[in-house]
Amino acid sequence: MTDKVDFYMELVEQAWDLSDKAREYVKQSNRDISVNEMIEKIFVPSGMLDLEKTRQQGSEITKIFLNSPYGLQYRPDFKDWIPFRHGPVDI
Repeated sequence: MTDKVDFYMELVEQAWDLSDKAREYVKQSNRDISVNEMIEKIFVPSGMLDLEKTRQQGSEITKIFLNSPYGLQYRPDFKDWIPFRHGPVDI
């Protein structure tokens, strides 16, 4: 069971790391960044993005889905991306 917990904790940590990279990109850009730019510059290059599932939202993307049970959700009030769980975990 410890191995499964460690596995899922690593996936959560990867999601937080991607969130941190997005936040740093916005900070360094010192301007408003569109969701499409964030997808192109940060999320796709990470290799973790489930682009097909993310695009199913249509043009109003507020969540990105990763190739894991986790993803990132945009919080407009804070202008940042935070992890959320979208799939099952088996601990």
